[in-house]
Amino acid sequence: MAQEKVSASRRGFLVSAGVAGVATAAAVVGTVMPESRDGVKETATARDGGYKVSEHVNKYYRTARV
Repeated sequence: MAQEKVSASRRGFLVSAGVAGVATAAAVVGTVMPESRDGVKETATARDGGYKVSEHVNKYYRTARV
């Protein structure tokens, strides 16, 4: 009888972990990211020397869509 309780406990834990994983994935996928008018998210401006959205980058994003 003790063995059955342990198995049920493990099974409950694994089911809970699976449900939590699915809920986390749904929350991540469900978030809406702001996009620019071209559909590409801009993370930095050109004047601070960081990420720059150029025609080359836009072409890559267009071809990489699934």
